[in-house]
Amino acid sequence: MNDTSIQLLSMWLKEREIQNQSKHTLQAYQRDVSDFLNFCEIKKLSLNNIESTDLREFLAQKVERHQLSSSSLQRLLSSIRQFMKWAEQGQYLAFNPADDFQLKRFPRPLPGMVDIETINQILDQAKPESEVQQQMWLRDKAILELLYSSGLRLAEIQGLCIRDIDFNRQLLRITGKGNKTRVVPFGSKAKDAVMQWLKIYPLWNGDFVPEANVFITQKGNPLGARQIENRVKFQAQRAGVNIDLHPHLLRHCFASHMLSNSGDLRAVQEMLGHTNLTTTQIYTHVDFDHLAKVYDQAHPRAHKS
Repeated sequence: MNDTSIQLLSMWLKEREIQNQSKHTLQAYQRDVSDFLNFCEIKKLSLNNIESTDLREFLAQKVERHQLSSSSLQRLLSSIRQFMKWAEQGQYLAFNPADDFQLKRFPRPLPGMVDIETINQILDQAKPESEVQQQMWLRDKAILELLYSSGLRLAEIQGLCIRDIDFNRQLLRITGKGNKTRVVPFGSKAKDAVMQWLKIYPLWNGDFVPEANVFITQKGNPLGARQIENRVKFQAQRAGVNIDLHPHLLRHCFASHMLSNSGDLRAVQEMLGHTNLTTTQIYTHVDFDHLAKVYDQAHPRAHKS
């Protein structure tokens, strides 16, 4: 970077620091904007000569070299946009090319697959040290086990009541989309996790009555959907797993792992609560390549004579 760019970046970061931006955020800003300013210097572009096409080229280069995710790309663009806006307002810049620059939207892919080793790493991780965190882990572990054990939707785990669990037969009564109920099995590890959590339940002001929510906060209130999402994400991070884990991804893994091990599409459809078999096929797309291979190998009329 040339002296002018270094000076401007330093002034901007100083202002950000005064605005109480965290150290972590400031480091990210410095890294992102420095990268862009270095790119401009290599291209022999002064700040006033930058066009939106230069910005697009820079971002494309970052994606190509570092396989940046969509969220990382948005963060990078946000840092540059804020710096350029500040430079324009301070009249260090006549025109801000980042002002109305938009990233092209990509269609959202289906959730990726998580292998069983990674899921085990999350579910079998060591308990935290403090007593409060241990209690939270017992609740979160029960949530994670049920999501993966029975392929529940987020709203279904949130709405699960005490009366919905049959421990003797290891069955859950689930109220799904359109208020349709279905009965799904759950495994022994999920059973153990839920029983361990219910020992903590009364300590958290939980009112142990049939219609009470299974998953509650420390104050005894039902756990919200966003809170469940955050706890699922947090426990994956605590296990040192580098994936953006969310409830729907565990449902997707449940479907794919069940199908690949059983091959029984109809049973998986029933457990997921899908009215239409086509929906189940979308969730379990990973394994249809496998089914095609099985078909090619096994069906008498699959081969050309």
